[in-house]
Amino acid sequence: QVQLVESGGGLVQPGGSLRLSCVASGLSLDLDYYPIGWFRQAPGKEREGVSCISRMGTYYADSVKGRFTIPRDNAKNTVYLQMNSLNPEDTAVYSCAVPKYAGPFCYQESDNYHYWGQGTQVTVSS
Repeated sequence: QVQLVESGGGLVQPGGSLRLSCVASGLSLDLDYYPIGWFRQAPGKEREGVSCISRMGTYYADSVKGRFTIPRDNAKNTVYLQMNSLNPEDTAVYSCAVPKYAGPFCYQESDNYHYWGQGTQVTVSS
């Protein structure tokens, strides 16, 4: 059974940093073979694709370019979301997701992802 577990959320002041973790288990192949997406959803807003990493490269939403990075540690089956220069607009529940099948490309749309973590709350406030 595939499981994704996020951690690392919390309360941070504007301008601060957080690192989210997404640990995957139960995949039929090594995590390296799958694109991993990070999404966020703020109250009253639609889910937004934040970032993705795959064997072919990375994707960042315009709203986070230059502030967020998405490193991965294949030995730990973990993908991170390093968030710097946070602002109140980044406040949301952040979730990681994996498609049902392995593949080399990132997907920006959430419909392409099958497995989701439970989410972790990030609140940016002074």
